[in-house]
Amino acid sequence: MSRRIPLLALLATLVLGAVGQAKASDHSTTLEVGYMPILPVAQLFVMEGEGWTEEAGLELELTRFSSGPAMVQALASGELDVMYFGIGPAMVARANGVPIKVLASSIQEQIGLVARGELAGYFDQYDAAEAITRFTEEQNRPPKIATFPQGSVPDTVLRYWLIEQLGVGLEAVEIVAMGADRVQQALLAGAVDAASILEPILTTVQERDDSARVVARAGEMLPGQPGAVLAARERVLEEEPEAMRRLMALHLRATEMLVEEPGRAAPHVREFVGRRLIGLETVEAALSSPSSHYVSDPHAIQEGTRRMHDFQLAQGSLRQPVDLEALFDTRLYDDVSAELATQ
Repeated sequence: MSRRIPLLALLATLVLGAVGQAKASDHSTTLEVGYMPILPVAQLFVMEGEGWTEEAGLELELTRFSSGPAMVQALASGELDVMYFGIGPAMVARANGVPIKVLASSIQEQIGLVARGELAGYFDQYDAAEAITRFTEEQNRPPKIATFPQGSVPDTVLRYWLIEQLGVGLEAVEIVAMGADRVQQALLAGAVDAASILEPILTTVQERDDSARVVARAGEMLPGQPGAVLAARERVLEEEPEAMRRLMALHLRATEMLVEEPGRAAPHVREFVGRRLIGLETVEAALSSPSSHYVSDPHAIQEGTRRMHDFQLAQGSLRQPVDLEALFDTRLYDDVSAELATQ
């Protein structure tokens, strides 16, 4: 992790100090939190599962969404205080005039392209561009690739890979947009040939389909790819600064656990991801996979965010440019991290 976070003991010290202040004032803050049931936002699942939020005087009212664009619609309607979602939807929300700030990263380079069936065989024989071309010629159809709706991070990474990295263009494949639950179902049912997707779907599909394998990871699809983030409305930052400080401390603490103790984090993550239909061993394997790079530092994803922003603008996913300096607010992360560094 960049800007290495101190040990859990130091994080606990900061959080417990905030808890003492909360209890002393007998104050519990309620925050409406929108999230997607995906591993990239596992920090939320860990802090809830460990009971840290309650201990810190935070009552999180959780609302589950099937995709980032769906959360953007809720934001535009005035719902939600805090969001755990992709950087792509965060930019879309800001471009649409929603006053939100990205406070911390959750993960980086978490997307992978998993192929199955005959398409996977072509990737075994040829490089990516040639594999797609050969499949299309010999199967008399382009490969079907599932991903989240346009504007989401998995969709953007797929499009960037096809256009900027491979140079084959979007017409070389058939992109099928769907929610998180349906992507895995479509892959296992053979309804699609591949998916630009994240964990635990990458691990689960490979466990259940012997023909499936990850043929490209984010580092080659969109280098430095930013992933999910912790964001909040500007109003909440102004009105509840102490509550947001406590939430940031918990976010850092949860990131540390995901990196250092994935086995301890896995049961909490399983409660939220896959509705308990995924085995605990699979969740733990997914947390430790090459596509799970948990990092809290928002500075670490700013360059990748600019690359993604420029691409989405060119593709029309963003209707207008986003002031990335205004989108990011690193002060809370910097302050909490600095306090931890002095302990």
